[in-house]
Amino acid sequence: MNVVRPAGQVHKALRVAIVHEWLEHYAGSERVVEQLLILFPQAELFAIVDFMPASERAMLGGRAVHTTFIQNLPFARRHFRNYLGLMPLAVEQLDLAGFDLVISSNHACAKGVITGPDQVHVCYVHSPMRYAWDMQAAYLRQSGMQRGLRRLYARWLLHRLRNWDVRSAAGVDVFVANSSYIARRIRKVYRREASVVYPPVDTQRFNGTDHTRRDYAVISRLVPYKRVDLVVEAFARMPGKVLHVAGDGPERERIAALAANAPNIILHGRISDAEVLRMMREARAFVFAAEEDFGIAMVEAQACGTPLIVLGRGGARDIVRDTEENGGPTGVFFDQQTVEAIMAAVTEFEKLETRMTPQACRANAQRFSQAAFRQSMLRVVEQALHDLRPFGVEASCDA
Repeated sequence: MNVVRPAGQVHKALRVAIVHEWLEHYAGSERVVEQLLILFPQAELFAIVDFMPASERAMLGGRAVHTTFIQNLPFARRHFRNYLGLMPLAVEQLDLAGFDLVISSNHACAKGVITGPDQVHVCYVHSPMRYAWDMQAAYLRQSGMQRGLRRLYARWLLHRLRNWDVRSAAGVDVFVANSSYIARRIRKVYRREASVVYPPVDTQRFNGTDHTRRDYAVISRLVPYKRVDLVVEAFARMPGKVLHVAGDGPERERIAALAANAPNIILHGRISDAEVLRMMREARAFVFAAEEDFGIAMVEAQACGTPLIVLGRGGARDIVRDTEENGGPTGVFFDQQTVEAIMAAVTEFEKLETRMTPQACRANAQRFSQAAFRQSMLRVVEQALHDLRPFGVEASCDA
């Protein structure tokens, strides 16, 4: 019988290595690493490169970061992604001998670290390499590599990365996905099952249920796959409903052109963290038209008591509740990335709006709190150690 031991004090004898792809900015995957370092304060941290600015390094707790040879290659600080073809080799050179537990934080190559038969390797997958698998065509199109020698080289490189990606999956003992959607992608690509542990969201910071809510809002990077253009076009056809759009990116001019003749659409550009929080708290509903691996911004909006109008694919299916069960609905889905589908979803939302209380949205968001992440990861890790290393040290950590 497998027994999962309760959380307690940190077992000092357990040597832990945490392997992350690259440290550049404090973003979604770095939040996962931050919570893993809290869960395992004795862990050593490894990354392919570390160029995180001093202003964002608090999450590291003063730790030194072990990096690879790519750290010192020419122009790596600004263009390390151009060395993608070398990253499998680089990550395989990391010396993890002597560690009992290796946790990789993977969306590209981190899971390719080499471990021995007496080491347990748990891989937290933000996503399999999207640009090498089902999003290859979109990646080549957006990168302008649809013809010529660059196209041939990119296709050859992505082919090699796919082969390596599948082979290196064999070195992982336990896969953990950040959503049910990513678990399905892991099954499709690696033919492996994965537990689901939702990424951590700071639901203490994103809070608030007692605010006046009048207008709709979207906060997003203005990049093609986010499909903010569809949201803007939809609201341009609904002049009686005000939409606030916050964010910046390569689609900025196109979005501005779409909103030029629609006075009900207000463009804010890039806004501060404080303004993000205010906008989330005061929105009547948040609208998301992208297919996300998970969707941390959706949870942040829910934590502020704000309902969601979202595309019913990807990680959104794990986040939004659209039935009366478990406290009531917290949003509505639309099934297609079309202007008409978004307009229909807004109409449906307004019919159901009184049933989507701020309290229900806030309660729903607590499923994705930082504490919930640590507790779930602890259960997965302890079970892995119990099953795969029964003769070794026991894991017991503060969650």
